[in-house]
Amino acid sequence: MLNEALQFLLKSIVDLFVLAALARFFLQLFRAPLRNPLSEFVVALTNFGVKPLRRIIPGWQGLDLASLVFALGLEVLLVLLLLGLQGVPIWTAGPHIVPVVILLAIITLLKYGIYLLIAAVFVQAILSWVNPYSPVSSVLESVT
Repeated sequence: MLNEALQFLLKSIVDLFVLAALARFFLQLFRAPLRNPLSEFVVALTNFGVKPLRRIIPGWQGLDLASLVFALGLEVLLVLLLLGLQGVPIWTAGPHIVPVVILLAIITLLKYGIYLLIAAVFVQAILSWVNPYSPVSSVLESVT
């Protein structure tokens, strides 16, 4: 029971940062304006991990690879921690578990990326009915 609660809490916290890192990647990919509350929140939330990675991993043709590597690293760490909490012997499993963990992390990142884009479309549709001139609408227009 306590193990499941710890897994839920760990997954919730790490997934928040993963989603923020993916949102940062999409904001820079689609050239969204960074001078609004949503973009500033995403940048402030992910700066602790993305800024040090930018010294090592440069951008490539307008893609913010540091944000993607940060999200991938967090997701790999989460998968390893969840496997460890479930009792899977990670250290004795051998080197063949590494590609499986990385593949699981990449699939999860793709899933979360699709979820973010779908959520952006829904939020933009709802905001167009309620308040089409909100500060977030410019970001959502550029992303969608």
